[in-house]
Amino acid sequence: MSLDAIEKVTEIEQQMRELRANADAQVQKVKADAERDGQARFVQARAAAAEEGKALMKAAESRAAQKAEEIQRNAKKEADTLRKTAEQRLEEAAEFIVGRVVSH
Repeated sequence: MSLDAIEKVTEIEQQMRELRANADAQVQKVKADAERDGQARFVQARAAAAEEGKALMKAAESRAAQKAEEIQRNAKKEADTLRKTAEQRLEEAAEFIVGRVVSH
């Protein structure tokens, strides 16, 4: 093999090492970029999920408050009905008692 050929092979080997080093550096950069982007997306997704969770909690609390108001209105209506019935029976009971006392 001639000296010229050996130099050419050595030069090509050196170029290949440089290409490989450049490719490895690019791979590391792409990997680091991907990890950074993935982390940023993860943080954004977590924040979005937290906001959605807050919105769901607010909606649930609103529905619970509406349900509590409905239950309170129904309980008040029932209490009013029971009070009216009790007042009517109180008058009837008083008349019954007065009637029994007077007749004895």
